Amino acid sequence: MRLSLLTLGGFALLLTTAPLLAQDEPEDTKPAEPKVVMTEENKRAVEKALAWMASRQQANGSWNDQRNQWTTAITGFAMMAFMSAGNTPNRGEYAPVVAKGARYLLTVIRNDGYLAGPGGNMYCHGMATLALAELWGMTGDEEVRGPLKKAIDLIQGCQSNEGGWRYEPRRTAGADISVTIMQVMALRAARNGGMHVRDEVMKQALDYIFRCEDRQTGGFRYQPFGGPAGFARTSAAASAILLAGEYQAKQIPRAIEFLKRSFNSREYFWYGHYYAAHAMHTTGGKDWADWYERISQLLLTRQAPSGEWNDRGLDFSSPGPIYQTAIATIILCIPNHYLPIYQR
Repeated sequence: MRLSLLTLGGFALLLTTAPLLAQDEPEDTKPAEPKVVMTEENKRAVEKALAWMASRQQANGSWNDQRNQWTTAITGFAMMAFMSAGNTPNRGEYAPVVAKGARYLLTVIRNDGYLAGPGGNMYCHGMATLALAELWGMTGDEEVRGPLKKAIDLIQGCQSNEGGWRYEPRRTAGADISVTIMQVMALRAARNGGMHVRDEVMKQALDYIFRCEDRQTGGFRYQPFGGPAGFARTSAAASAILLAGEYQAKQIPRAIEFLKRSFNSREYFWYGHYYAAHAMHTTGGKDWADWYERISQLLLTRQAPSGEWNDRGLDFSSPGPIYQTAIATIILCIPNHYLPIYQR
């Protein structure tokens, strides 16, 4: 029987079991990891943000800010914001909103799997693919699987000779750390959902990211030997390295310290904190607990009464309020662990 995007139901619950301690075994004396949960204030902020974003959805299911060529990317961010609060195409208060957003992405994907949309690029493709991969991971909807596979195959097929990706889906397009990390996120999310991703693709991508390290500061550059290390680039690199399973990589502790020193950076603030929260969450422990409390307090003071974030004081280069609001919502909702990519 064919399953419809609007009718397939259910979350995949990840259950773990552990043996009980034997009577003569000593109890584990390792300190308990700080428990990070959403406060009631955070929950109210998310409720207002989702209501505002739902009111801004276009009739065709998309969202866009000032840069219309980024429509598939902005739609991907918005969808993930709703899904991070537990909404899927058939579950939650905003199920119809997520379904319309998914339908838009499934409509605009090209036959070759390119999801950039009109005037978009590989950054847009990576974000939209990530959204579909997370949707696939949460629902297992077969209507998503085919287009998602095409999008993932396109990423793998156009990996550049440098090991990364840039703005065009061509092997000769070159690479930069920003576009590369977005493709790594999409590939990892698809792999988490059981889709085949070639090991050599991930290895070459990691090799490229490692070459972007600034060994003096522990941060990461935009390209190997190309410019200074920065907060956004370092948060993206740390997130990708951890997503690839390299939890013991020697670069991680120095990158985390770089991020702590750079928390207040206004260089690509929203982009940077989207990845930084992911890196800190994966690192866990006190670093994550402290980071979540700090970013939560900052976000709560910057939210508009109507529910959106539209703060040029934090980042003058941001595309606009839908982008900002989606990222703020995703960050605040990380403790929910609804999105598979935030499940440990």
